[in-house]
Amino acid sequence: MDRLDLLETIYTTRSIRRFLPDPVPDEIVARLIEAATRAPNGRNAQPWHFIAIRDSHQRLAVGEVYRRAWDEYSPPSRLAAITDPRERRRVAGAFHLGATMGTEPPLLIVVCGPGGTSSFEMRTTAATIYPAVQNLLLAARAYGLAGCLTTVHLPREAELRPILGLPDEVATYAIVPIGRTTERFGPLRRRPVGEVTFAERWGQPLPGTG
Repeated sequence: MDRLDLLETIYTTRSIRRFLPDPVPDEIVARLIEAATRAPNGRNAQPWHFIAIRDSHQRLAVGEVYRRAWDEYSPPSRLAAITDPRERRRVAGAFHLGATMGTEPPLLIVVCGPGGTSSFEMRTTAATIYPAVQNLLLAARAYGLAGCLTTVHLPREAELRPILGLPDEVATYAIVPIGRTTERFGPLRRRPVGEVTFAERWGQPLPGTG
């Protein structure tokens, strides 16, 4: 399979939430997680664990918890109330994933790490966990697969724990649905560098980005 170069992979990796049912081969699942584990992390502690879910019953159980969390986070009435076609298209994918997480993506990867006792501990652990998630998504893109990072399930994590068999000391940080898609990977629309970057201190423009 042809590989994309690094910058093309970065520039065309976007959140995709609609998937084809084609299964992801075992060796590719292993490669994606291997790429995730190559992320930089403090003291080489490697605090991450990954649960790869492909069994249809297990995906359905996880997806049902996600659907309830999504309906609380963004109830269906919100989508119905959107009249601007462009805005409706923008959020329709997230609503679609909320309804189909357990049935459409052929692979769900639950990214886990240590449970923190304070917001500081959770934030410092997340600083290691989420680069691994980005590596996972970039590797998926390089293999022609789509995916996204979602944390919508977190308010209902207690319901996921028995489904996943999580030990008490382990927390979930993200669910990453992955699969093939018919959607386009790019081009991406992003704000110019000059709008999001300052030089030396807040408010001072970075030279060359005007």
